Amino acid sequence: MSPAWKKIALLLAAGALAVLAAAPEPEASSAGGGAMVEIPDRTPVVALTFDDGPWPGTTERLLDGLALRETPATFFLVGVNIPGREALVRRMAAEGHQVGVHSYSHARIRGLSRADFDCEVGKVRAQLSAILGGGEFWLRPPYGAMDDSVRLWADSPIILWSVDPEDWKDDDVDRKTAHVLSHVRDGDIILFHDIFDSSVDAALRVVDALEDQGYCFVTVEQLLARGDVQAERGAVYRRLE
Repeated sequence: MSPAWKKIALLLAAGALAVLAAAPEPEASSAGGGAMVEIPDRTPVVALTFDDGPWPGTTERLLDGLALRETPATFFLVGVNIPGREALVRRMAAEGHQVGVHSYSHARIRGLSRADFDCEVGKVRAQLSAILGGGEFWLRPPYGAMDDSVRLWADSPIILWSVDPEDWKDDDVDRKTAHVLSHVRDGDIILFHDIFDSSVDAALRVVDALEDQGYCFVTVEQLLARGDVQAERGAVYRRLE
C-alpha cells in the first residue's frame, strides 16, 4: 500500500462513524491512478493537480513535501521537459500520483490538424508509456483551450479545474494559499504549476490547512471514482459534482 493510502486508512480509522472493511488493494496502474478505498460520504475530498513539469528542483521539492505528508496528487506533464527527468516521472507513479498529458510543447491544441495534435498529445503518451511501461494518461489541454476536435481525438477523459489561484501571476505565497482556501469545497480540482517555488510552497500550505479542516486528498481518477463517475473519453471534467 502506498503512503498516500496509509494516510487515508488512518483517516478512516480515526474519523469514520462506520468503517467498511476494505478489499485488498490491487496493484496501482503505471499511470499512478491507484485503487479507490472507501471514504465516508461526510469526508470532503479534493484533487490537487500540477501542470508544466517535470521541472528540476521544484518538482523534486514538491514530491518530497507530498511524500512527507503522504498526499497523492495528479501531474500533467509537458513532453519537452521529460528527457533527462525520467526518474522524476517514475517517482511520481511509484509514490501513488497520477500522471497525465499537458501537450509536448505547451502549445494550444485547439484548431490543430490531426497530425499536429498527435505530435502534441500522442508523442507525450508514447514518452510516458516508454518510461512507465504503459498505462492510460489523461489529458489536460494547455490553457484549458478545447474544440470539438480535441474532444474527438483526446482518447481519454479531459481534465480541467474548478479552483485556480492563477499562480503564474506572481510569487506571493500568501495570496495563492488564501485564494485556494477561500474558494475550495468538496469535490474540487485545484490547479497549481510545479515550475514555481512559490507555488510549491503554497500548495504544501494548502495541504496542511485543508487536512486540518478534515479534507482528504486523492488523484483525479480517484476523485471521479468516489462519485461513481465512469470517466469517458472526450468528456470534460472540472470537479466532482
